[in-house]
Amino acid sequence: MADRSILVVDDNEINRGILGEIFRDKYNILEAGNGLEAIKIMEQRPKELAAILLDIVMPEMDGYEVLEQMTQRDNLNETIPVLMITADTSTEAERTSYQKGAADVIHKPFDPVIVDRRVSRTIELYDHKNNLENQIDDQTRVLKKQFVYLKKQEEKLRNSNEKVIDTIATIVEFRNMESSYHIKRIKGFVRILALTAMNNYPELGLTPHLIDVITQASAMHDIGKISVPDSILLKPGRLTNEEFDVMKSHTTRGSEIIELLKEVQDKEYYEMCLDICRHHHERYDGRGYPDGLKGEENSIGAQLTALADVYDALVSDRVYKSAFTPDRAYEMIKNGETGVFNEKLMACFEFARPDMEKFLAQTKAAEQAEKDA
Repeated sequence: MADRSILVVDDNEINRGILGEIFRDKYNILEAGNGLEAIKIMEQRPKELAAILLDIVMPEMDGYEVLEQMTQRDNLNETIPVLMITADTSTEAERTSYQKGAADVIHKPFDPVIVDRRVSRTIELYDHKNNLENQIDDQTRVLKKQFVYLKKQEEKLRNSNEKVIDTIATIVEFRNMESSYHIKRIKGFVRILALTAMNNYPELGLTPHLIDVITQASAMHDIGKISVPDSILLKPGRLTNEEFDVMKSHTTRGSEIIELLKEVQDKEYYEMCLDICRHHHERYDGRGYPDGLKGEENSIGAQLTALADVYDALVSDRVYKSAFTPDRAYEMIKNGETGVFNEKLMACFEFARPDMEKFLAQTKAAEQAEKDA
């Protein structure tokens, strides 16, 4: 006995018998005398049906209504071909049948050979389409699994990358006799400024992903200080011109160190670390170092880090100075005492000032709690 069935829907029992006889050797034959009976059978045995031969004019529910019901039931006529069997040879009847989702229209009186061929061809086409869709669904599920796996691997790589950056940056700050909270504050200030800039100045090209990369890479800005002698790095007084030149070299020396890490870092993070390390002392008017970049020649990542670094340097204790109050630090930056910054970032700095001061207070409190413990 065949595993699949053809449903013949016609209110005329003789027509059902003739149509059923054509396919009895190849399919199970199911019969319905009206549309309501047909819908019940479809609901009970949807996966079994190879095709539906459907009369148009019937009591209870006509063929057009059956097509509409099939569309409402998960588009059943997309997976089960429906061939309309009708004595109406008008173009309007055919058009309506196709518009409502019929796969083909066969006119009465019908020739058994023609009906057999057209129904068989339609079933083959639908089987092929359904098989392709199933293959696509299977491939999609495989791709989704692979995507999830790759996302997990990417997350592991990113976490590993962040640990490498934070560990190296912390070593540098330890040698610099600065608190580990300096790195936390730099990253926090950069993120606050960047989010404000993204929301107010879309032309700067910031995205949530790019902000994540910039924030993490900003931790590496001072890695080059590991090459600066203690006598200069920890000098409590003013540096001589020669000493300042050595101090400024931490930007280029840091870039050289980061280049050594190229093979163990994600490419995007590596490039951002390299850029920020070299250019976080550039200034918008071109009077920074080491390359004298002016305006938008410097990347937004380096500009954000530069502003965050200056702000933290002012509000923190250093071997050569005590911390300024947040109000005084803000005025010094605003008045250009620490160099010229991008006007858009300065607007963001002013707007984000309450959030930055709140974050500063939180880290200072945590830092003091560690000292008191």
